[in-house]
Amino acid sequence: MNKDLTAGKPEAVLWSFCLPLFGSILFQQLYNIADSLVAGKFIGENALAAVGNRYEITLIFIAFAFGCNMGCSVIVSQLFGAREYGRLKTAVSTACIFSALLCVTLMLTGLLGCGPLLRLIRTPEELMPDSMLYLSIYIWGLPFVFFYNIATGIFTALGDSRTPFYFLAVSSTSNIAVDILFVKAFHMGVAGVAWATFLCQGVSCILAVLTVLLRLRKIPVPNQKKPPFFDGRLLKKILIIAIPSILQQSFISVGNILIQSVINGFGASVMAGYSASVKLNNLVITSFTTIGNGISNFSAQNLGARKYDRIRECFQAGIKMVWCLCVPFCLLYLFFGKYLLLLFMEEGSAAALETGRQFLWILSPFYFVVSAKLVADGILRGISAMEQFMTATFTDLILRVVLAFVLSGLTGSAVGIWCAWPIGWTTATMLSIFFYRKKFQEISRPYSP
Repeated sequence: MNKDLTAGKPEAVLWSFCLPLFGSILFQQLYNIADSLVAGKFIGENALAAVGNRYEITLIFIAFAFGCNMGCSVIVSQLFGAREYGRLKTAVSTACIFSALLCVTLMLTGLLGCGPLLRLIRTPEELMPDSMLYLSIYIWGLPFVFFYNIATGIFTALGDSRTPFYFLAVSSTSNIAVDILFVKAFHMGVAGVAWATFLCQGVSCILAVLTVLLRLRKIPVPNQKKPPFFDGRLLKKILIIAIPSILQQSFISVGNILIQSVINGFGASVMAGYSASVKLNNLVITSFTTIGNGISNFSAQNLGARKYDRIRECFQAGIKMVWCLCVPFCLLYLFFGKYLLLLFMEEGSAAALETGRQFLWILSPFYFVVSAKLVADGILRGISAMEQFMTATFTDLILRVVLAFVLSGLTGSAVGIWCAWPIGWTTATMLSIFFYRKKFQEISRPYSP
């Protein structure tokens, strides 16, 4: 159901809107967690390492899908807030055309280049066949990834965060069952894990797109005039949001691939430990990012309606929300990290287990810092302040990549790599909050009483 985010108490509206998004991302992360869990428990440590090894490469493709999601979502949010329903529908169809062309290009590139990419990150030879197999199947499913992201972006732009939650809840739980079925009953190995994800994402995508089409048909258009199917000016506005978002996620993925190459130099056990712990870490970071995306939709609708005070209240409410999530995650990882890691590996993998524990111990206290950055980033993106958004993001990335190489060399262990995260997060958070405050003053000043 569509919801106007420009009315009602901002904090209550934001909580109501973002909580289903948080639930959605928990189920979204079950896709990756289930793959690693089944691979580690039912196939072996090398399978866990192979599934984790391809992860940073798939994040590049997800970066493009995410960029299309955000470009469409922010512009549709602004048009929905401004009550320009005809242009809203044109923006949706324009975004779909662009996304389809981009998806085909990425599929061709990925199918031809997945081998060189895996070699670039120094994938051990014993892991290469399984890594190649999983990655190839994943690439064939890219259309599902792209159009599902477009559909969820439209839902949230219209103020509906519950429908994506329902789709993901069913899809991700089904994925766990199909993972186990393909691996245990059909003995398909890593291919079974990949095909399970392919099938479940495909069904979810088709249902989501059909629901979006039905939802858009119910939105009235002034004068009953059929809106254009494509608009170059709207595409430009979408790209202003989409390209920086794509670059942000892509460069983060490239940076993570470089970091993965350093990690791979420490052997399969460290790779497996990192693969397990980074899934737990990504669950937290992606949760914060998803709330930030909801904040972008809230900010964009209120920007379209010129209700600037609500954007400031949104920042304050967003900080409260993410810090409420930080407390349980931080305590859980600090005191029960070992037991969570054991979901992915056997007790005998001592080196892998210790690697994962070190990673979680070093990073989890800094969730309070990076979560504040992602709230500020959400507002910057919602009000189209993409230059500032990109500056803070690249600062974080560059610091983490450079320090991963430097500190791992100085310490002679993977601990040096983990220490790069808090430094990058802290520096970038200070920048994001500074940019948010400065930009808010700029957009609100002409309309201040």
